[in-house]
Amino acid sequence: MNKQDFYIGKAFDAYTYFGAHPTADGVVFRTYAPQAQKIAVIGDFTDWHEEEMTQDGLSGIWSLLNGNAKVGQKYKYVVYGANGRVEHCDPYGFGMELRPDFASVIRDLSFEFSDEEWMKKRSRNFGDPMNIYEIHFGSWKHKTDAKDGWYEYDELADDLIEYCHRHHFTHVEFMPLNEYPFDGSWGYQSTGYFSPTSRYGTARQLQTLIDRLHKANIGAIIDFVPAHFATDSYGLKRFDGSELYEYPASDVGNSEWGTCNFIYSRYEVCSFLQSAANYWLTEYHFDGIRMDAVSRLIYWMGDENRGVNPRSIEFIKRMNAGLHELHPTTMLIAEDSTAYPNVTKTVDQDGLGFDYKWDLGWMNDTLDYIMKTSEERKNLSERLTFSMYYYYNERYLLPLSHDEVVHGKRTIVDKIYGNYEEKFAQARVLYMYMMMHPGKKLNFMGNEIGMFREWDEEKEPDWFLLKYPMHDSFNKYMQELGRIYTSTPQLYEWDDDNQGFEWLTINENGNNVFGIKRSCGEGKPVAALFNFSDQKVHHHDKDKWVVTLNSDWEEFSGSTKRPPADINVPSTDGFDLAPFSALYLVME
Repeated sequence: MNKQDFYIGKAFDAYTYFGAHPTADGVVFRTYAPQAQKIAVIGDFTDWHEEEMTQDGLSGIWSLLNGNAKVGQKYKYVVYGANGRVEHCDPYGFGMELRPDFASVIRDLSFEFSDEEWMKKRSRNFGDPMNIYEIHFGSWKHKTDAKDGWYEYDELADDLIEYCHRHHFTHVEFMPLNEYPFDGSWGYQSTGYFSPTSRYGTARQLQTLIDRLHKANIGAIIDFVPAHFATDSYGLKRFDGSELYEYPASDVGNSEWGTCNFIYSRYEVCSFLQSAANYWLTEYHFDGIRMDAVSRLIYWMGDENRGVNPRSIEFIKRMNAGLHELHPTTMLIAEDSTAYPNVTKTVDQDGLGFDYKWDLGWMNDTLDYIMKTSEERKNLSERLTFSMYYYYNERYLLPLSHDEVVHGKRTIVDKIYGNYEEKFAQARVLYMYMMMHPGKKLNFMGNEIGMFREWDEEKEPDWFLLKYPMHDSFNKYMQELGRIYTSTPQLYEWDDDNQGFEWLTINENGNNVFGIKRSCGEGKPVAALFNFSDQKVHHHDKDKWVVTLNSDWEEFSGSTKRPPADINVPSTDGFDLAPFSALYLVME
């Protein structure tokens, strides 16, 4: 690490200097605490007696070489500052104990990846399909003989790979895997920005998981939280006795979650955060970072009325530009609910430098539409059409994420208006609409089996539902949609080109029928018709289309008999659409 780069906010490799690093002579410990009066290391190798660190002049950098320390041993920093004697975990520690304990753990990050083929062909997927499966690692599947039911990182690899292949998911997005104290925060309130959570094993086991995903042609995205951190006394809060990482002012000190807000006007903090982002990409070969709560970085406290935060905008641009320079094929994804412009423009084009932005407007409008009755929908067509007015302003990703199936919001299928059968019929229409709409796709675990119970981090999805025909057939339908999407260039190659999208029909005569046509550079167009009404509707169309998927086929628990496979009769006068149904069409 270049120390000057660290002080001016340009370091991306601070973790290679700070933290606990094994050497031939022992382990070197380094930490940054400019306002500390004294710092000591305690650990397994000191019998938990204090061994003082030495500050390099007035640099704020404290260090210690201990010849007895070994990989796998635990340690803490004892910091003497304005708030007295406080024991802290290592801000740059590569491992931590399981809550409620908080000692850092010495880790050896060396790992021989065998994913060279994947890394050579990896891209940011602009013209490729991206069907993301968002999971919470600890609750995707439970292990019956484990105390908390948790699998270790590498133990889950086989099941996860098989499941992604079966459903045609191209990437897995993991909710935060950094260390965190409260299970119910799901990792979004961190105490260990460089520590893979010990709930599921060690750094090496996580490296093994990602390596195996890559060899199975599955990408891996990790959630990263650059806006705020947990307030636990042993973490980053008042690390050196002062507000080193957080804003000191009471009006911006704490976020809406009761956490501490990072202060971006301190360049050492910027170096810390962008080094953490680089760490996950470099040491674990993650293919993308989804940055949480970007609106809280753009605006003060996420409040547009308070105005833009110029220091955090500067930080985002510097971090994203630097990460792209270091990792040209890695994706940077913004979870941003604002209308702030140029989020996915490059920094040299005066953008924020992200590759994708979650289209939360599409998500909210679409879910609002399907919650309404068939009669109410007749006057709400703009809920489905509005996204295409702004779509080409950014590069978007369509999310139906964990945020939409918790906290009393109800699950996706349960939000839909109607009885049990009607909910599933409309869910099938909804997901075909999602696959036909421009933009990469993201679904949270459980969506693909039509869960009615909201997600709970202590319980795995209700896999037993697959014993019931309605849920099993819905799951098979989702698999078929995934296959069609990932194998049909018309549905992803021209996502960012307005020539790739056309409305065939929009709520014609107030009948709640919509049609979308998608095209790309080669091959004939494909299309889909969506009947969001509870009535059978006939749609006239002069083009000759062949139905290759009907959401109302009996095999998907619908009422329409599927024609024999060898009969592909193109339409001559349009189509009859059953109530709450969708047709996927290929031009003859």
